[in-house]
Amino acid sequence: MQAFCHRSFLNENPDFKLSNNERLEFLGDAVLELVVTDYLFRHFPKKKEGELTNLRAALVNAHMLFSLSKKLGFGDFLLLSRGEEKDTGKGREYILANAFEAFIGALYIDGGYKKCESFLKKYLFPEIEKIIEKGQIKDAKSRLQEEAQERLKITPSYKVLDEWGPDHAKHFLVGVFLGDEMVVKSEGSSKREAEESAAKEALKIKRW
Repeated sequence: MQAFCHRSFLNENPDFKLSNNERLEFLGDAVLELVVTDYLFRHFPKKKEGELTNLRAALVNAHMLFSLSKKLGFGDFLLLSRGEEKDTGKGREYILANAFEAFIGALYIDGGYKKCESFLKKYLFPEIEKIIEKGQIKDAKSRLQEEAQERLKITPSYKVLDEWGPDHAKHFLVGVFLGDEMVVKSEGSSKREAEESAAKEALKIKRW
């Protein structure tokens, strides 16, 4: 039950015996990434690192996790405040995506790695072929732009903060901005590589 206990519920019910699901979500996020990475590494030996990274991102993004939570009926088990109960928009999607990660965390504690792997094989991994067939594997910059525009109505911007080295071996430090906020900065041997790396880190930080 703790996997479905949102902090808003505890704000209205401070005497409730369970904690919120945020620690389980933290654990589940890491377990999910490991199980998915392991599966992709073993089942797609010909795909390069960048392709595997993009495929993994398409599998574990908030939209996919929300869709699976909805399909599995997780929303029926959520413990929410009265205000959150009424929200059926983006806020609810985000809560359900987080609940999926919290569930994986709880499953890992109760049953270990193999239980998580079996569960994801049944419900998540069948989506891989659909993603590939529909061409939904996108680079980090494209994904960050879509998420930022949908969530914040902002288009990410990139700025070269520093560069060094000889002309034939330049190195760049690039920051990615959402409005005035610099989300993260990253390095690369080209502007494009640094921007892609920064976008990838920004997606992790924002948990998109």
